[in-house]
Amino acid sequence: MIGQNETEFRARDGWGLAGGVLFAAVVVAILLFAFGVVKRVVRATAPVLIELPGGGWTVGGVLGLLSVAGWAGAAWFSFPRRRRVRSRSGRVGHAVGGTVCWTVGFGALYYVLGALPGRNCRSGADMCAYIPGTGSALAAYAVTVAVVGWLSYHRYRTVTEARRAAERERLKRLRKKGKGRSRRAAERAR
Repeated sequence: MIGQNETEFRARDGWGLAGGVLFAAVVVAILLFAFGVVKRVVRATAPVLIELPGGGWTVGGVLGLLSVAGWAGAAWFSFPRRRRVRSRSGRVGHAVGGTVCWTVGFGALYYVLGALPGRNCRSGADMCAYIPGTGSALAAYAVTVAVVGWLSYHRYRTVTEARRAAERERLKRLRKKGKGRSRRAAERAR
């Protein structure tokens, strides 16, 4: 039995749900429209880029470097110590910087994939036509992202381990000198 204190579904709740569904539908429609426009722009500009010196290999390599740089920047902005910015403008700057980096990282990937012919379309449509050089651009993109991404990650891990080892050594020297507890332990005790 439902008591008087139980919350009941009201008309206001129904309007809220309907508004949420309508908002989600508008956002999805806008995103699909934006992806379609970007796909058309990519299909129009890809032949021009592939005609540059180096062809698809150079385009794929440059886009791969852009992706790795964008993802590295997004990781930098997402790092927990960097998110502790106190001022409102600093938080806004971090949010904008992270958004730009994610957009660059995934935008380059979308550009490479958008230049490839569509899967489910008419054979005579412009969106289905094969652009010569896009296969080599995709291969160069994949190799560049794999190699540069692995090298960047390896360097990051090496630097991080060196910093941790130096910090452990510093704390060990402080303890040997009889300076008492480490700074972390002293901060926890406060």
